[in-house]
Amino acid sequence: MVALISQDNNVVALVSRTGREFQRYRKGRRQVVGCIPYRYKIGDQPQQVDIQVLVITSQKGKGMLFPKGGWELDESKKEAALRETIEEAGVRGTVEGKLGKWSFKSKTHDTFYEGYMFPLLVEEQLEFWPEQNARQRIWMSVSEAREVCQHWWMKEALERLVNRIMARKLGRVNQILGSIHCIEDVKSDL
Repeated sequence: MVALISQDNNVVALVSRTGREFQRYRKGRRQVVGCIPYRYKIGDQPQQVDIQVLVITSQKGKGMLFPKGGWELDESKKEAALRETIEEAGVRGTVEGKLGKWSFKSKTHDTFYEGYMFPLLVEEQLEFWPEQNARQRIWMSVSEAREVCQHWWMKEALERLVNRIMARKLGRVNQILGSIHCIEDVKSDL
């Protein structure tokens, strides 16, 4: 499938890469990279902000997962993760720091892979993307994604993403509380 997307006021044809001749291997293990696409959803209550993640169907239609695929020789891990996410899920955004590295056995091949996962804060959802006829994409809550994701290592990456986001939130709260304490100290000195 070929998808035409706009990039910097130009129309670009995007085709899914196929084949494994340019894929990276380390100690006989295929190197794969992927993203957990996420966004913030404003809730019904004031100050309520929820996280939604985007899951996709597997090509064989037997489960849900996050976009991932082979890391090729001509790209960085982040570039490969973004490319796979555009190809499989049709979203673009900011690829953030690595969530981790996992070793897992392929369900279809009798071999082990090394997988790297990154968070991707979604900035654009494409109308057309290379694998739109082969996959469905569904936004859901973190708890729903935990239930439907078919790979243990992707569920673990999701937990790391949630923990990272919660730590950032807590850091901002502590920063605000620290500012309030400073103001209170100034008032008491007056």
